[in-house]
Amino acid sequence: MKVFVILLLGVIFVALLTVSVQSIYADHLEPGQGIFKDSVKFEIIKTDNSNYQIYLQTVLRNGDGKMISVSESMHGYVIHHKLTDHIFDTLMGKKEIVTIDNIMYEKVQYIFSPTFEQILVEVYPIFSERTIQFEMKKEYNEKTIIGCCIWEIHYCADFSSIGHNVFQCMPVFQAFTAVELGTSTDIVTHQWTILRELN
Repeated sequence: MKVFVILLLGVIFVALLTVSVQSIYADHLEPGQGIFKDSVKFEIIKTDNSNYQIYLQTVLRNGDGKMISVSESMHGYVIHHKLTDHIFDTLMGKKEIVTIDNIMYEKVQYIFSPTFEQILVEVYPIFSERTIQFEMKKEYNEKTIIGCCIWEIHYCADFSSIGHNVFQCMPVFQAFTAVELGTSTDIVTHQWTILRELN
């Protein structure tokens, strides 16, 4: 009887181990189906191939509030996953219904001014399960020129249940505008307008 119980427990353990290993790699098996393309990259698609449209206006001002530049983008990328819809529905605030070219959309506007530290590490969290601490080296406080092109809205969470880093920030929405910071006191303000086509 003891031998049977030990064998049964061994079979159960192997089955549980096999199922958990499969779930870890399942996110990568079918391209376009999961959040992750591989262990590092995300499964993103152009907004042209999704039900989203992204418009980003980036305003750059110096430390005194004087405008330096304005740039705009009408294209971008989204993570091709139901989590993107969840973030749009729950974390991005009040929605408005608009009609453009006889197509109805849900529209949300999100205004965000990243800190100099966020710009340096290129992490712009809309939501984070925990506070992210940035450490800035002293030399970055001096006159620094940083060219920025890719702007993102990140969702930061624990993805260990699907085999990734315990805590990771995922770029849910991405757009490109050229901005060149002259000093660490320059202020960048994003106005994201994100449209999702209604079915």
